[in-house]
Amino acid sequence: MKLTPEIKTAIMMIAVIGLFIFGFSYLKSNDIFSKDRTFYAVYNDAEGMAVGTPVTINGFQVGSVQNISFLNSSGNLIIKFRVENKFEFNSNSTAKIYEAGLIGGKAIAIVPSSKDAPLAKSGDTLQAAISPGLTELVNNKLSPLQDKIEAMIVNADAALQNINSILDEPTRANLKLSVEGFSNSMQELDKLGKSLNAVVSGKDGQLKNTMAELNTASKNLAAITSDVANADIGTTLNELKTVTSSLSNILKNMDEGKGSAGKLLNDDALYSNLSEASNALNLLLEDMRENPKRYVHFSIFGKKQQSYKPSE
Repeated sequence: MKLTPEIKTAIMMIAVIGLFIFGFSYLKSNDIFSKDRTFYAVYNDAEGMAVGTPVTINGFQVGSVQNISFLNSSGNLIIKFRVENKFEFNSNSTAKIYEAGLIGGKAIAIVPSSKDAPLAKSGDTLQAAISPGLTELVNNKLSPLQDKIEAMIVNADAALQNINSILDEPTRANLKLSVEGFSNSMQELDKLGKSLNAVVSGKDGQLKNTMAELNTASKNLAAITSDVANADIGTTLNELKTVTSSLSNILKNMDEGKGSAGKLLNDDALYSNLSEASNALNLLLEDMRENPKRYVHFSIFGKKQQSYKPSE
């Protein structure tokens, strides 16, 4: 069958119209070959949203935005979007606008509700929500820090004003003199350090000899300490304990009158006899000193010895 030019023209026009519809739907992110449902959500701000913005469930794209328009004179916006039929969710689900990336792209996330509710039908209006973006979160975090920085700047300015009020001309002059005095003191200290270095350098030999003597003394002290540490201190302490015990027993016996020393200390009669004998001996010695002839004499003719008569 031979096609006439009119039939060919009609077929071509139908193909062009089909391609136009397909291209227009593609540009609007509508798949003409897939079956989907249409939903709505009302927002007071739709910044970053546009026709073709992805619609996702758990991060997986299930549809796209079809239209954005004003709902009423209050400025609220109604967004129309499609979702493929194979993805079902209940009517209490939320359509939340969120940032899909760091570069500021937006998307709508369908957040299914856990409450028992009937499945959403095409044409339903879902609950709307807007998740804070990265920029908003950063601004919220930086706002308190900005307030603190501003307060610090105000305090620093007040402190500088107070310092300027305190540092008047006389005070600045005194401060300058103090700094100059401190600089002079540091110079003198530097000179003193150089002089001390010169003295130490001149006495280097003596210092070495002194250090050598100190080293020798330290070694001797270490040797003495080692000898003391190695000594049998335990045996010495035991012997000292034995001597102390023996001395304690001797003193106890003397106190109880045992032994010669104990009797001498505790026998009053013996003490009295010794005292009388001592007195008599003293008298005898005194008489011998005053009358030696009574005790020492020589007689050629055998003179008769006189008996002793105590002096009156």
